[in-house]
Amino acid sequence: EAKTCTRCRLHEGRTNSVFARGSETASLVFVGEGPGFHEDQQGLPFVGNAGQLLDRMITAMGFDPAEVYICNVVKCRPPDNRTPNPDEAAECLPYLRAQLEVVAPEVIVALGRCAAENLGVAEPGRRWRGEWGTWEGIRVMPTYHPAYLLRNPENKRVVWQDLQAVVKAMGRELPARS
Repeated sequence: EAKTCTRCRLHEGRTNSVFARGSETASLVFVGEGPGFHEDQQGLPFVGNAGQLLDRMITAMGFDPAEVYICNVVKCRPPDNRTPNPDEAAECLPYLRAQLEVVAPEVIVALGRCAAENLGVAEPGRRWRGEWGTWEGIRVMPTYHPAYLLRNPENKRVVWQDLQAVVKAMGRELPARS
């Protein structure tokens, strides 16, 4: 259904609808804001530079990227990689809601303010990163988006703290670092 969706204007510029990658039985879900150029070309989320960083973050947490579920708030690329407008996100919300209901994860990581706001765990103008929230009874950890970290690497440390909190909340241990 998302492949042929025309509910908002984002469909006008898409090459591919970008739905998800990973396991539909995952205990951990990552939600970003929307596809970028590479994602639009390949039809998969987080395959560009930000996706490579996300995969390294997931591996450092002790997960295989194939065992988590990765999706976005909107399924079509916003022009010039801008943040999705609220009306665009609202039109895609039924898809995101259905994805999260099917996967039924233990924990969701909201990547960036857009994802955090659309999952209801960030209010405009207030602190949001690193503050646990809930979506439909599922714990949500909002943190910075990997694309933001590529531009602001000095914030990797606080994101790592957020991800460590996720691992701990899931009752897992971080892998030994070599």
